Amino acid sequence: MRVEDIQQVLIVGAGTMGQQISLQCAMHGYDVALYDISGHALARAMGWVNTYAQGLVAEGRLTAAEADAALARITTTADAAHAAREADLLSESVPEDPELKAKVFARFSELCPARTIFTTNTSSLLPSMFAEATGRPAQFAALHFHQYVWDSNVVDIMPHAGTSEQTVRLLHAFAKRIGQIPVLCRKESPGYVFNAMLNALNRAAITLAANGVASVEDIDRAWIGVMKMPVGPFGILDHVGLETAWRITKHWADALRDPELQANAEFLKRYIDKGRLGVKSGGGFYDYPNPAYAQPGFLTAETDSKSGQN
Repeated sequence: MRVEDIQQVLIVGAGTMGQQISLQCAMHGYDVALYDISGHALARAMGWVNTYAQGLVAEGRLTAAEADAALARITTTADAAHAAREADLLSESVPEDPELKAKVFARFSELCPARTIFTTNTSSLLPSMFAEATGRPAQFAALHFHQYVWDSNVVDIMPHAGTSEQTVRLLHAFAKRIGQIPVLCRKESPGYVFNAMLNALNRAAITLAANGVASVEDIDRAWIGVMKMPVGPFGILDHVGLETAWRITKHWADALRDPELQANAEFLKRYIDKGRLGVKSGGGFYDYPNPAYAQPGFLTAETDSKSGQN
């Protein structure tokens, strides 16, 4: 397959990343099928996709006509066979569970045409963990996006040992066609490039809070104040989603039998159990849409110990 042959993109998983990848592909002229097992999730997803599109219109990055055209290219379905029928490229964004991903790929391997290229948007798992389940390991690699896809427009391409060179070249060309900067990982490595650096920061930040060294707010103040960044690690985690962060942390805690990561997972789970999932739920470490770290006096404010004690 040539990049010119890709017409229909199948997005599996209608969560935050599935929504953003769908819109990014549609904005660049691709027909998109957004699949999820839940009709409710699909309805919620299209609400967010529309919000993202209108935000880009408000910023002057899309015209109203361009936004309408992009939205018209996205169809939603909970019918896996219908979603798979015309797929040229599949992008998977289901939760960070290797067994679940393997089941999803095995299912779509039965339904998709033989030509379909399979990709995973996994944040921290390795494509070799479920390459065989795809039924087409030579046509499979990680194609990992960052939030927000249209702003943080770097995409990691991570092949596994069985990925063909043709697939790597095709994904490189496709990434450029949807306005992304492709970064090629020469071998498998957890977290790709940027996420490997970010994960180290997040682990350090969560460990400090879990051990009671400093509050969530003060840890973010340290990062924002020294690095002159608009957001700290806990604000970033709210955007990633605390469920995603917990799944990644718990997976590696169990795999490595790491007590520090286990304590970090338990710290994150306390927020999840209270329904504080991050930006998408209106609250995580901070309350949204107007988080404390975005307020003018955040760096000089007295420590708000509430979050650090949750």
